[in-house]
Amino acid sequence: MSRADIFDIAVVGAGPAGLITGLSCAFSGLSTAVLGPRSSITDGRTSALFGGSIDLLKAVGVWPALADVSAPISGISIADASGGLLSAPEVHFQAKEIELDAFGYNVPNVPLTRALEAASAGRLSRIVCEGVTGFASEADYILISDSDGNQIRARLVVAADGRASSARQFAGIEVSTWSYPQSAIVATFRHQRPHRGVSTELHRRAGPLTVVPGQSGLSHLVWVDTPEEAARLLALDDLGFAGALNAELKGHLGALSEFSPRQAFRLTGQTARVLGKNRVVLAGEAAHVIPPIGAQGLNLSFRDAATIAEIASDAKRNGSDVGGDATLARYESARRRDIATRVFAVDVLNRSLLSTLPGVGLARGFGLFALASSSALRVRIMREGFRPSASTPALMASSAAVTGGNGAMEA
Repeated sequence: MSRADIFDIAVVGAGPAGLITGLSCAFSGLSTAVLGPRSSITDGRTSALFGGSIDLLKAVGVWPALADVSAPISGISIADASGGLLSAPEVHFQAKEIELDAFGYNVPNVPLTRALEAASAGRLSRIVCEGVTGFASEADYILISDSDGNQIRARLVVAADGRASSARQFAGIEVSTWSYPQSAIVATFRHQRPHRGVSTELHRRAGPLTVVPGQSGLSHLVWVDTPEEAARLLALDDLGFAGALNAELKGHLGALSEFSPRQAFRLTGQTARVLGKNRVVLAGEAAHVIPPIGAQGLNLSFRDAATIAEIASDAKRNGSDVGGDATLARYESARRRDIATRVFAVDVLNRSLLSTLPGVGLARGFGLFALASSSALRVRIMREGFRPSASTPALMASSAAVTGGNGAMEA
């Protein structure tokens, strides 16, 4: 077997996390294959992608296909609706405070996936299959077999096949899992009053309720509540559900109508004990699962993708083993703090809302008071939230130019 028969990277999983990882690696000069079925996403859900994630989409040439269907998020409003002893003032974050036109964009998931699939054509080897059936370790590569009888050899395997990842299991990486006594309802709806590009988040005792701006008079809802209340809300007709939501929003968006089919899912969390082992690194939900609070999930996955591409391409350029222990250790070092910080912050916020201890509610209220009264603190929080201080991969830097196998691409 010649070295040309072995890919640098094989990504297992062809959802948004896997596709953006494959594209990032291909544009960084790595021979790359992505294995997995075509996306089955057909609903109207969206993902709020912040600045670095948008820069990554621009760098790999995907953003032009998404710009016209995505809605800018120029502000974030947080209101304390927990009913605690200390009623904190509403906090407003504005992108212009940190010299940005928008924190990011609310991107529909179906167009996002389709654009990533289209960009993959010709840029990398895309193996469409029902699933991976086996892995085998060789001296300096991994042999992957799929359901259609294909076999792929790769120096480094990226597990991007979800929370029950078979690639992660092959590598022998354990996970920590937990659950919350909550469910999240998601839906899209039309409203009478303009959202003006502002995402509204209500901190309620049962969990956050977030309305993210969409295009053409639409917004996208993530309503976290008890499983029992979620079931009751799902059973309402659209008129009844509109009334319940409007009561929570206190008429902020005026009359509500044209709801998409509502869906609900239980809230869980999961993190991997290590991010790389035995020529396998983890990305997306194979590495971290967090509740849909603060729009952290897919943004974390995009940073995974860009970091893998940078570290693996550095290894190849330096003549090192792309899938060797040094590469895995560097990825662990680059991603562990960011992932742990985001998971911890989301978990603490969510549990603080559920807690009945007065001190917890007071601490949260004082925190909101501080944010409302100090522009310097708001700026610091915004810069860390939307432009993390952790090292930024080259593909996620503004105006990144990347030379891939098919030439140079510039944001």
